[in-house]
Amino acid sequence: MMRLPRPPVKLERAFDDPAAVWRLIETHAPYWPVQRYFANSAEYAALAGRGAVETMVVAPVFRGNWATEGVAPPDMAGLFHHARFVAAARQLFDAEIVLPQNVYVNLTWQLPFAQGMGHTDVPAFRGFDRSRYPITFLTIMGLSGLFEDVRVRIATAVAWLYTGSDGGFEYWPDGPDRPPRVHEGAIDNTAIVGDNDFMWHRVRPTGRPEDGMVQLTLDSELAPADGQWAIVEDGRRLARFARQRMRVSVSWKAIVFDSDRDRDRYDSHLDDIDLDAVLGRFRRDLEQRGVALELPDDPLRDPGFIRLLQDTYVRTPSTFASA
Repeated sequence: MMRLPRPPVKLERAFDDPAAVWRLIETHAPYWPVQRYFANSAEYAALAGRGAVETMVVAPVFRGNWATEGVAPPDMAGLFHHARFVAAARQLFDAEIVLPQNVYVNLTWQLPFAQGMGHTDVPAFRGFDRSRYPITFLTIMGLSGLFEDVRVRIATAVAWLYTGSDGGFEYWPDGPDRPPRVHEGAIDNTAIVGDNDFMWHRVRPTGRPEDGMVQLTLDSELAPADGQWAIVEDGRRLARFARQRMRVSVSWKAIVFDSDRDRDRYDSHLDDIDLDAVLGRFRRDLEQRGVALELPDDPLRDPGFIRLLQDTYVRTPSTFASA
């Protein structure tokens, strides 16, 4: 039987003072395209829910990192330790300890198609994460279910500031083989807290197809402009629009632990896993499935080996994905 994600927690009111979050958004401008944060096209393909490497399309989705690796600037302290998110993360994992790690914001204008077929976020494992290993390999590890005992449990809260009827959140809490749920319409100042390293999800279309999509490069930037917002590049204004037309999502991530002992084991690296152990688990499971395995010289990046793992362990929600 396929393992299902933990049921996500929905918050009908994400922030008591949304205006304060908007002030942070304006204060920390400008913003640059989200693709600027990908190391290469392979990362882009993996996060877009596609197995093949493809050329990055620079879409009007902009990002700002507000807190990283457990450190937040003073003006982010309230958001970083947001009590409502902390409580939901504790509920999601039935955890005792919640340690906020990252906060970032995505700002979208006129992207009239769904963003990929769906994806999961990049998981981390004890001693084995994206600081040293490719995200495609990490994603397969997470979806395989073979490494749950060493997976770093991360709660992700996604909150929206957007009054449009489109631009919703599509997610698969019942697994990729079942129909998705769609959180769309009245999403302003709501949030969903989930195990997004394991639960498939994607962003719904924002804007009308007939309005097209502005062509950007990695040097395009988004910033406030005379009471509105503008996308500019090399001194040229590519677009200008009212704040109400901009879809904003604030993502908050935290590591959770069952107990002080659980946290101590993590901090002491007592349960860390290395590449030999990872490959050993894959080898044993593949052999049980009747799949002969000969490891390549570079198993982390070898196209044939990665394709074998994807075909074996990755089940996408393509059957039920809606437009």
